Amino acid sequence: MSATPDEIGPMLIASLPTLRRFALSLSRQPDIADDLVQSACERALVNAASFTPGTRFDAWMFRIVRNLWIDRIRRTKTQAAAPIEEGEAVMGTDGEAVAISRLELSDTGRAILMLPEEQREVLTLVCVEGLSYAEAAAVIEAPIGTVMSRLARARTRLAAILEEKGIKVGDGRSASKGDRTR
Repeated sequence: MSATPDEIGPMLIASLPTLRRFALSLSRQPDIADDLVQSACERALVNAASFTPGTRFDAWMFRIVRNLWIDRIRRTKTQAAAPIEEGEAVMGTDGEAVAISRLELSDTGRAILMLPEEQREVLTLVCVEGLSYAEAAAVIEAPIGTVMSRLARARTRLAAILEEKGIKVGDGRSASKGDRTR
């Protein structure tokens, strides 16, 4: 059994924020991410019959976005280098805690961008989008062991980068490293 464009339309609309977030993690440029999402939606509608109802729609769409990204890289032979847009403001009532949280969020975003693309991709799929290892493996078309090792390397490298910046990883608190003013 296959899906129709009318059946996947509402699912497409609901998945736009997560698709954009994933595309942004790949491209690191908001305009390119938007183009990837738009192209992925077009491709999904044209190829709606290839989606199997009952399977994860988001994983199917992540694969489409990823394949479009790979196609784009092959065409341009360059990688995007612009920074990811800032995360949403951290909520809180303590001004100092909010400021520190924003700094740490910004540091974390920059640290994620320092990861190699394959590690950043797996980290986004598993830790941000909530895909299982098997689902992420299907999206990137690699064995589960590859997903697990890339994720482990990404987490280790990310923790090391953040520790260098004085951000203690694990309990959510900042390790004071002198004055955090910038």
